Amino acid sequence: MRKTEFANGEYYHIYNRGVDKREVFLSEKDYIRFLETIRFVNNQKTHFGLSDYKKRNNIRPLGSELSDPKGQVGQTNNLVDLVCYCLNPNHFHFILKQKAENGISFFMGKLGNSYTKYFNIKNSRSGSLFQGPFKSIHIDSNEYLLLLSAYVNANHEIHGFLEKDWPYSSFLDYTGKRDGKLCNKEIILGQFDNDFSEYEKYIKDNADYFREKKELEEYILE
Repeated sequence: MRKTEFANGEYYHIYNRGVDKREVFLSEKDYIRFLETIRFVNNQKTHFGLSDYKKRNNIRPLGSELSDPKGQVGQTNNLVDLVCYCLNPNHFHFILKQKAENGISFFMGKLGNSYTKYFNIKNSRSGSLFQGPFKSIHIDSNEYLLLLSAYVNANHEIHGFLEKDWPYSSFLDYTGKRDGKLCNKEIILGQFDNDFSEYEKYIKDNADYFREKKELEEYILE
């Protein structure tokens, strides 16, 4: 049984990594495909993955509005609100707010199955891609939500992926450098007077602390 019980209106830190710590994103196309899939499967009426959609409808890959890692927020049938995310070569982090009954489980199941199918076909492999069921932690206070948002948004930097303006996290959206629509940012940015600059400083201050205090990262994720 999963330790965390998901409730509508509550926030959760969701994360997972590749089986045997393997890389699950090998190219820009892989990152974009994962982000495309996030948007596509976040719908109560969608019961299959992006690969199945393309196969059933005999269409070309979805257009530039999805190929750009932005997406769209605010749909009435969403399973979850994606608050922030970071994709690293061998793992990912989300903060999700559940909007529909069993929404997180349904969303994560469709996302994992669809991306694994794509990855396995593309790389001529079979079997599980991710290390067991996704991990989840209930975010039970606003202070914890803010702290984890900084941890997720800057996770690429915390783990030493120091590429400037890492495009596969919501950091650019939260600092005003990109107008992405995949995340619902208001719950975080609405708490900062000068939303972009003040919050960017909050992210960087906490990212520095996480790098210096690796044991705190273990506390946050346990």
